[in-house]
Amino acid sequence: MAELFCDLWLRAGASAGDSADSTTVRAVRALAPDVALPEGLTRGELLRTVAVRSAQVEGDAWSVVVAAHFRAPAPGAASEEDSESDVRYFAVPVTSSAAEGTGRFTVTGVPAQVAGPGRTKVAEPPFGTLLPARGSLAVSLGEFFDAYLVGVGEVSRYLAPGAKLSPVRGSDYRSVAVGEVRADSEVADGAVPADGTEVHVRAAVTAVDGGGGQWPLEYELSMRSRSGRWEVSGMHAGATAPARSVTAGGAAK
Repeated sequence: MAELFCDLWLRAGASAGDSADSTTVRAVRALAPDVALPEGLTRGELLRTVAVRSAQVEGDAWSVVVAAHFRAPAPGAASEEDSESDVRYFAVPVTSSAAEGTGRFTVTGVPAQVAGPGRTKVAEPPFGTLLPARGSLAVSLGEFFDAYLVGVGEVSRYLAPGAKLSPVRGSDYRSVAVGEVRADSEVADGAVPADGTEVHVRAAVTAVDGGGGQWPLEYELSMRSRSGRWEVSGMHAGATAPARSVTAGGAAK
C-alpha cells in the first residue's frame, strides 16, 4: 500500500496543471485524504517505486521505506539516451486495521525523505579451491546444466538418489557453458573419490538464449560421488551454505 501511495504521490506532483479532480490526485486522496501533495516536481521521470523496509512503530502504526527510481536527463544531455539514474528513499507512515477480518490501510502523513540503506559486510565465501575446467566435477556440472537449463536429456539422470529438482521451463536458453567452479574442499580436485563423498561448490554459468543474449548465472550446489561420477544432491542458489570439511564416505565435520 505504501509503495502504491508513494508512486501516485510523486506522479501527482510531477503532473503539470493537475487539478484536484484529476485521476492521479483522486487516487492519492483515496489512500490518504488529508496528506499534502507535492507541486511542480521536475527531478525526472519516475520509473518505479519499491518498498524496501517496514517497521512497526507502535500498535497499528507502521513506517514503510519506499525506494523511488527516477530517470533524469544528464547535465547538458542532447537526448533521452544521455540520462542518469537517481534513487531516493521515502518513509511512509501507515496505519493498519484488521477489522472484519480484512486488511485496511490509511497513509497518515506526508512521506519523509530518508537516507537509503547501507551496505552490509559479507563474510568470505568458503569456496577456496579452484577446480580444473575439464575435471570430473566440472564436466558433470556441464551435463547437469544442459538438462536443467536447456532441456537436453532428463535432469533426474544427474541427481543423487533422493534428490528432486525440476528443470527450468520457458527460458529459451539454447546452450550453456560452465566457467569457474570453486569448492569448499580439495576432495573434488582430482579423480572422483569414494562413493558418498560430498562437497559444496559454487559454479559460474553462462547461458545463451535464442537471440544470442548471454546470461551470467551463478549456482551453489551440493555434489555427491557415486559409481565414479559426481551427482547433484542439492541446490542452494542465492544463499551460501555453511562451510564444512568433508571426508571420504560423506562424513561432514
